[in-house]
Amino acid sequence: MRLTKQTNYAVRMLMYCAANKDHLSRIPEIAKAYGVSELFLFKILQPLTKAGLIETVRGRNGGVRLGRAPETISLFDVVKVTEDSFAMAECFEDDGDVDCPLIDSCGLNSALRKALNAFFGVLMEYSIDDLVKARPQINFLLGMEDIPRIASVPAA
Repeated sequence: MRLTKQTNYAVRMLMYCAANKDHLSRIPEIAKAYGVSELFLFKILQPLTKAGLIETVRGRNGGVRLGRAPETISLFDVVKVTEDSFAMAECFEDDGDVDCPLIDSCGLNSALRKALNAFFGVLMEYSIDDLVKARPQINFLLGMEDIPRIASVPAA
């Protein structure tokens, strides 16, 4: 199983916002910190906002911030929003277009489903907060120490 680049950077964006918790974050700052295009991050921002993981604040001093406390956002929350499919084999797909005589009694399907559920279980054990706390120097590593700060607007 391999997660997409979108999932990788969605987690990174959430980590950035968590590390910058008292301030609004701007997409250009996040893009610079990770060396990725702003357009790419804006595309990732949409599903995260729709899922309530990130809030956007419009206006001249606008930006983004976490939509929930970082300890309540699990890696599973991010993965289920950013990944299109968890089909590990064609028999996982729901379109019913599988030419296998064992489709209803296959041990492989059962084993893969068990493995996928174990994978999801581990992702549920880790929060964005856990990832940020694991790196006490994260603000320095992300170059936040030279960024002029605008206080965050309280959530409504």
